[in-house]
Amino acid sequence: MVDPYPQRIVCLTEEPTEVLYALGEQQRIVGISGFTVRPPQARKEKPRVAAFTSAKIGEILKLEPDLAIGFSDIQADIARELIKAGVEVWISNHRSVDGIVAYIRRLGAMVGAHEKAEAYAQRAEQHLATVRAAAAQLPRRPKVYFEEWDEPIITGIRWVAELIQMAGGEDCFPELAREPLAKQRILPNGDEVVRRAPDIILGSWCGKRFRPEKVAARPGWDAVPAVRDGELHEIKSPIILQPGPAALFDGLDAIHRIIAAWAGCQG
Repeated sequence: MVDPYPQRIVCLTEEPTEVLYALGEQQRIVGISGFTVRPPQARKEKPRVAAFTSAKIGEILKLEPDLAIGFSDIQADIARELIKAGVEVWISNHRSVDGIVAYIRRLGAMVGAHEKAEAYAQRAEQHLATVRAAAAQLPRRPKVYFEEWDEPIITGIRWVAELIQMAGGEDCFPELAREPLAKQRILPNGDEVVRRAPDIILGSWCGKRFRPEKVAARPGWDAVPAVRDGELHEIKSPIILQPGPAALFDGLDAIHRIIAAWAGCQG
């Protein structure tokens, strides 16, 4: 029987690659994003043909894909070029934890792996529930400030804020977390962070190393409880800034460990 599902998929971001490998459907992938680090074998096995805001359109077309998968409006120009060249394109636009779980189910269905995707999604949901239950036992909840970029200062996106909540914290900028675009989450300066007095600062500077000493040296930030107590921590970008499984497992666990340690010290 001929497989009626996509046979030659180009993944323009990391999360479809991670999901397809997790489902055992990696043989369908013919090209990946250059930012892909999960799973590690993907970088060894698959050609890298895209960044996040740009792609090697000619190289992609040589791979003769029957489907390209990307994420968000930021990849609209890439999608347009591929569509003009006759390639079928799916651009997802999920920004929440529930959206990530639904994405796993949808992608699995698209490649004929519904049952495997359902099992994987349920595993993710169970992990979320387990961490949420553990967080409920903590003696107190810290205020957490998440920084996605430093110049300009950009606060965390929705799924990050939701994971902080699940892990036992309170996101300092919940009103900005609902904004889908990074430009809508820019702070004019750090004064509002100082005013909101986070107990923990988490940094993930999208592709470059978080520098806690630079954050601590910002004018007025010595008054912030997190700075005073040395609670500045890096969460590696690949496990938190991609709207895929990594955030639901490793990213959530990393945040929970930091919050649980803080709560223990404070207890």
